[in-house]
Amino acid sequence: MRQSQRKGLRYTVVQLDGTSYAILREGLLRELCRQAKIVPAGSSGGRGRLSDDPAETDALDARAMAGRIIERRKGAGLSQAELARQAGVRIETLNRVERGKTTPDFSTIRKLMTAIKAAEARLGS
Repeated sequence: MRQSQRKGLRYTVVQLDGTSYAILREGLLRELCRQAKIVPAGSSGGRGRLSDDPAETDALDARAMAGRIIERRKGAGLSQAELARQAGVRIETLNRVERGKTTPDFSTIRKLMTAIKAAEARLGS
């Protein structure tokens, strides 16, 4: 994760599964979309709007994140307990993340992905 600033625009760049994501405040995203006269795809079943209900957006993000983590964990041959131990997170936390009940913070994501990548590297060697 790294902080970036371009022409006064502050955002954070995170890498997950080889893809870089720019994270910026939702209000700024809405303003940029308004200025560009575009409607961003959002959490309303792909209908092209941002949800005004934070719980709806968070639930969709949590489910998407959960699916990716589960897929990578299983591909690395790890149980939930093994991944939690190797990542240094509580198994209850990982369980909630994988059930889509919570969206992990970047520190937790980093720990999980570091442990998964290490397990994948061990499988490949």
